[in-house]
Amino acid sequence: MSAPEAIPEPAPVHGKAASLAVDVRGVSRVFAGRKGASVTALDSVGLTVEPGEFVSLIGPSGCGKSTLLRLIADLDTPTTGEIRVFGKPARQARIDQDYGIAFQQAGLLPWRTVSGNIELPLELHGAGRAARRARAAELIELVGLSEFAGHYPDQLSGGMQQRVAIARSLAESPSLLLMDEPFGALDEMTRERMQNELVRICAETSAAVVFVTHSIPEAVFLSNRVVVLEPRPGRIRDVLRVGLGETGARGETLREDEEFFHVVSQVRELLHGEAPAGARGVEAR
Repeated sequence: MSAPEAIPEPAPVHGKAASLAVDVRGVSRVFAGRKGASVTALDSVGLTVEPGEFVSLIGPSGCGKSTLLRLIADLDTPTTGEIRVFGKPARQARIDQDYGIAFQQAGLLPWRTVSGNIELPLELHGAGRAARRARAAELIELVGLSEFAGHYPDQLSGGMQQRVAIARSLAESPSLLLMDEPFGALDEMTRERMQNELVRICAETSAAVVFVTHSIPEAVFLSNRVVVLEPRPGRIRDVLRVGLGETGARGETLREDEEFFHVVSQVRELLHGEAPAGARGVEAR
């Protein structure tokens, strides 16, 4: 019997820029409108994300959060500026599968089982059957769905479907996860459970995360830093460093902590354009 096929590791990159998971420099995105009019979704945005860091993007609807995430993912192209992921142009990082991505809707294929959905990106990129099955089993255990490997999406709850989507985004061992409101459609109790799961998964994988959300408590609970965007044209209003300890060590009791409520209040004040009281964690733009 031949040995199982290995999933190739991405080639390492070197240099100062390569030390950043994400490096966004002077990025603007202008969409053409009717009769020559245009809409500026993002204006001169600069942002860096360190390896293993969890950064949330928050702001009112239309501020460009999802647009920025799509640009990092190379699902869209900046009008001006530059984006590098682990020192590479965003397009090359996509080709090299340096990141995984998850959206608000799980987007699972209904005719594939849990295992089959997780195997899909590996199959598309030529991994052998033995390697796909081994990796899927590993990820199914990671997200706590070992008993449901042979189930189909319509046999799963919404929270379970999102766990499968997160597992699928991790299939190729990316060093970066891009997540666009992945828990937005869940009820509050399920959403909090999923936040706890994501904290655990990120601690175990050491992946950096860029996370879009409308929920202030969610952003504070998950993040090392919260990036607050202004309404259109989208600009970064401020960045708040969340001093609540290592994200991987955060548990359920944190949500009842006085300091947690303090940081939530700081983010809320920034969203309203106010200078937060006692904002010792706020970084200058």
